Amino acid sequence: MSENKFLSGIMNSTPDRHSLLEDAQGIITGSMITCVGIMMLKAGGLLTGGTAGLAFLLFYTSGMSFGLAFFLVNLPFYYFAWRRVGLAFTVKTFIAVGLTSALTSIVPQFVTIGDTNPFAGGLFGGMLVGAGLLIFFRHSASLGGFGILGLYLQDRFGIKAGYVQMVLDGMVLVMSFFVASPYIIICSVAGAVVINMVLAINHRRDRYVAM
Repeated sequence: MSENKFLSGIMNSTPDRHSLLEDAQGIITGSMITCVGIMMLKAGGLLTGGTAGLAFLLFYTSGMSFGLAFFLVNLPFYYFAWRRVGLAFTVKTFIAVGLTSALTSIVPQFVTIGDTNPFAGGLFGGMLVGAGLLIFFRHSASLGGFGILGLYLQDRFGIKAGYVQMVLDGMVLVMSFFVASPYIIICSVAGAVVINMVLAINHRRDRYVAM
């Protein structure tokens, strides 16, 4: 009886709440999709906004692996997530960031994306990253950093998470002028806009209520 109850808790969902199994597959799927999107951005020599953008800056300027840089720059945001959004969100976000960081370090050893036109890389890479973030958001997780702040402001004040991230992403991209050419910056901005438009258009609590 206790075993059946345990399995029921893992597998059963309700109209307004995901099961543990659904959350697990969502975080894994989101991490895989985001990993491929990041690989496309890297193949085009692009940057992006948010903590991923900060990780790209470290990657291009210090030689640190993107996965490690991405994990480290997100560490300060976990306390804010725990205090403002909740423990469950913080734990799932920590797992999502850790898994995505690991995949971006491991997957390129098995899958290679060749030379990529920067503009195409921005559009397609941005679309994939945006889709990955959308999956995370719908399972009450994020990729840390600005995503945490965006979700908090949306839930607390009704400001769309995508628009919040777009403003903050722009600030990160301004710093990119020190490490990239104007054309690469333009293509990077296009990718950042795609990411955040995917979120702004598709992530609405009144349309998707499961947690």
